[in-house]
Amino acid sequence: MKTSKSRRQFIKKGALATLAIPAFSTGLLACNSKEQKAITNIAKSEKKLNILILGGTSFLGPHQIAYAISRGHKVSTFTRGKTLPTVHKDVFKHVEQLVGDREDNLKALENRTWDVVIDNSGRKVKWTKDTANLLKDNAGLYMYTSSTGVYYPYKGNRITEDTKLVLEMPEGLTPDEKYEQDYGIMKGNSELEAIKAFGKERAIIIRPTYMVGPADRTNRFLHWPLRFAKGGDILIPGKQGDFVQYVDVRDVAEWYIRLAENKQYGTYNAVGPEASQKMIEFAKQASKTFDVQSSFTLIDDYEFLKNNGIYYMIPWVMPEGDHYGSARIAHQKSIDAGLTYRDLKTTIKDTYDWWKSDAVSQERRTAYENDVNSVLNKEKNLLSEWSLIKN
Repeated sequence: MKTSKSRRQFIKKGALATLAIPAFSTGLLACNSKEQKAITNIAKSEKKLNILILGGTSFLGPHQIAYAISRGHKVSTFTRGKTLPTVHKDVFKHVEQLVGDREDNLKALENRTWDVVIDNSGRKVKWTKDTANLLKDNAGLYMYTSSTGVYYPYKGNRITEDTKLVLEMPEGLTPDEKYEQDYGIMKGNSELEAIKAFGKERAIIIRPTYMVGPADRTNRFLHWPLRFAKGGDILIPGKQGDFVQYVDVRDVAEWYIRLAENKQYGTYNAVGPEASQKMIEFAKQASKTFDVQSSFTLIDDYEFLKNNGIYYMIPWVMPEGDHYGSARIAHQKSIDAGLTYRDLKTTIKDTYDWWKSDAVSQERRTAYENDVNSVLNKEKNLLSEWSLIKN
């Protein structure tokens, strides 16, 4: 089945929206008994910190909060107050919840002191600049949640924290290129504002890749837990040598708190897995999560994939053009600074369990699982068409 040019452009636009923002998504998570037990068993920190989280009620923040409180720290959040936290509900009763607006109302942050500020909601350069300057004399550390999107276009074989960033919109870009470039430019300039206000020895910049795990509302990783649970012949996109990178949101969240405790200033790529991994290796390892029989069909023809609207299936991103190096980002500095990794099967299983729990509405489950345009539902036909081409 061929996709019309207009249809392909529409699908690609949606793909760009997902690819442009590897770090952020929002979601709700009910803390199950297993998670609560793990949180309860976390060792206390020797030094108790007073932490302010700008944001904190979506994907990354609740995991940070749960871990921080389990370590004995105090937490305040600053939000618009429009989204009630439903993640780790019991934990939030211990959180001071400040209300304001980063666009034009920071009054709740005035004349207050904190040991650490974690900026999860700096989605405009102005927001980061305003809050960092307001708090620079009343806070010890400023942790800014950036993104590996600052490296776009991903041109290199090995992208490090020292890779030169694009900080101004280049001339001659197409609308799609501008769309992708804009996010990285915003994040890169926001990093600079945080460092300018707090100084290099009081600023910690974290650049996560695609964060995955329970509560991700983007659905971009969800295909894999659901598909691996079913078993059978599974479509795997990409060539044999295509690399993937991703990280469990909980590994990132917990690492933030340890970095703050140790005052480990600097810039870090929050990237996993620990060892380099190719897409087919990801599939083979993740599929072992479930006690079902699985086989794999690798579709290695990029044109076939693009004709069928498949530009990415996170953690796989088609490594062409400006996305060539998106899964070639170095992370040894982060490992040396204490970033640790859950087993992939744990991430897959916990994401699957969350999706099937009361934390996700039946309406949302139905909409995703019955989407006729998803690979989940197109897979059988795609494999049949691919079989005809190959044979």
